Amino acid sequence: CPAFFFARPSRMTDATDATDASASALYLGLMSGTSADGIDAALVRFEGEGRALRCQLVHGRTFAWDEATRTRLVALGQGADTVSLDALGALDATVALAFADAALALLQDAGVPRGRVRAIGSHGQTIRHRPQADPPFTWQLGDGNVIAERSGIDTVADFRRRDVAAGGQGAPLMPAFHAALLGSPQEDRAVLNLGGIANFTLLPVGGEVRGFDTGPANALMDAWCERHTGRAYDADGAFAASGQVDAALLARLLADPWFALPPPKSTGREHFHLDWLQARMGETVLPPADVQATLLDLSARTVADALQMTQPDTRRVLVCGGGVRNAVLMARLAAYLPQAIVESTAMHGLEPDYVEAMGFAWLARETLAGRPGNLPAVTGASGRRILGTVFPA
Repeated sequence: CPAFFFARPSRMTDATDATDASASALYLGLMSGTSADGIDAALVRFEGEGRALRCQLVHGRTFAWDEATRTRLVALGQGADTVSLDALGALDATVALAFADAALALLQDAGVPRGRVRAIGSHGQTIRHRPQADPPFTWQLGDGNVIAERSGIDTVADFRRRDVAAGGQGAPLMPAFHAALLGSPQEDRAVLNLGGIANFTLLPVGGEVRGFDTGPANALMDAWCERHTGRAYDADGAFAASGQVDAALLARLLADPWFALPPPKSTGREHFHLDWLQARMGETVLPPADVQATLLDLSARTVADALQMTQPDTRRVLVCGGGVRNAVLMARLAAYLPQAIVESTAMHGLEPDYVEAMGFAWLARETLAGRPGNLPAVTGASGRRILGTVFPA
């Protein structure tokens, strides 16, 4: 893609070329997804706007959550309501401190002083996402005041709620970023993020950019794997590969009405969690590996079905997020989508582990420039909106 350039993470020193150092400001993106499996931090340099956007990953790193904090976040994300206001307030501050410390550790690792960073863009940690509720709402922990104070860097946070207030889903928010970096005038493409939840950005040659969630990607697989193996995720899909897909269970899972909803739509762990799975298993007893295999097939099947319904002429699916490391999942996707090339965004110079963190760095840049960050055709909002709240250092 001629509008994009990429550099592998590298240490920046005072010897950095002066022209390079002054070419553009640095932004730092922070992201923790539905699975709450870590804080992705990306230090990014941007130049240009729109289709002329140029983007360099200066340094990226993932920081593990404190296990006690992760346990609380996962429980809340899956619908636990038994938490006091004091505990929730403390968790909000704890998440913010973890985000700020991740930012500072990344800068130390990269050898970049904080004064070089124009702003932090922080997604926070989603604990509820209810765009269909009355009234609709979305909620991400990680107080921007705390991040700005702790880091000493201007911070933009709370990106999703303005879109929801404008009648949108508040997600996905990456399609404009994807379009600038990964679109092609030669072929219809789709960018697929395989985080806890899977979501598409559709990039047709001659049409409007669209995007939506397709359902669970890793969230259910991770939770089932952790319950039955003690491991936080199924490394390379080995657990799933050791089992067999149960057709009857798969049919019951696919029958959930959410999958039949038309875009725009979004979802989260508060819908697709282990209690949801157990309710559809009923009294059926299956080997744990067979359930894992079925959950992997559910992820691949719902992604493929959604793409066939919305952009059947897609010729290339560019995959990012943690699921790109699951070889079994990637192979299943390719089998379900024989008409398309299914490949990592790394093939196009974009490190798949840090695409979303880079995207929130970009959203911070757009907010500070007074430019809207949402696409109404994607989220269903009543118009384009400047997203996020600015917390000066």
